Amino acid sequence: MGRGRKNHRPDLNGVLVIDKPLGWTSFDVCKLIRRATGGAKVGHAGTLDPLATGVLVVCLGRATKRIDEIMGTEKRYRAVIDLAHVSESHDLETPAVVPPAPADVTSAPSEERVRVVLDEFVGVVAQTPPAHSAIQIDGKRAYELARRGEVVELKARPVVIHEISIVRYEWPRLEIDVRCGKGTYIRSLARDIGEKLNTGGMLTGLIRTAVGAFTVDGAVKLDGMDEDAVRGVVEHASGCGDGSSVSDRAI
Repeated sequence: MGRGRKNHRPDLNGVLVIDKPLGWTSFDVCKLIRRATGGAKVGHAGTLDPLATGVLVVCLGRATKRIDEIMGTEKRYRAVIDLAHVSESHDLETPAVVPPAPADVTSAPSEERVRVVLDEFVGVVAQTPPAHSAIQIDGKRAYELARRGEVVELKARPVVIHEISIVRYEWPRLEIDVRCGKGTYIRSLARDIGEKLNTGGMLTGLIRTAVGAFTVDGAVKLDGMDEDAVRGVVEHASGCGDGSSVSDRAI
């Protein structure tokens, strides 16, 4: 993303770690930075859903060459799953409903049972992406087709999950910490966990806490910042104008 655009700010080079606000698309963030800087070359290293917050790695100028490298690094998420409901999108984008039989939401699985099921997803697993995703099907985004009511069939593909741990479990709310590789959909993981438990399973909250070495604790918060403030943050952090910026620098 952003790698084919003309760069009107060749003095801006580096990696900017953003704490993406709730409701924003990843493109919204890049568009704001591009506009605020007067046309810098901008791209992000991995989409974060609008209903998620947390780490969005934005690359500027020469650092856009690092996008593929950064996308290939380990991701970490804090996810909240509602085990009593499901939705078509596997999150709050579409209405939550009680799952049909044979799913059972009248009795809570034990925490030990939940741990056993979570362990089954560690390693290389086949995961089917959600129909409400940005995957291309014959030139169209899958979510565009799904929102029109069309049947979307996506093939399962291998993803790597390094670790899943329980942060807190109070039926029907399950909060987990996930370390995973590129291409893992946490919405799909929520759905699949619910299916294994024979319950519901949908995502109600998601924070990406890390992308490789970039963490949410060190990320820039855009909430309440106007374009002048955004430009100031980027220019100051990149050492704009002094020729000292390098493509592998985190700003």
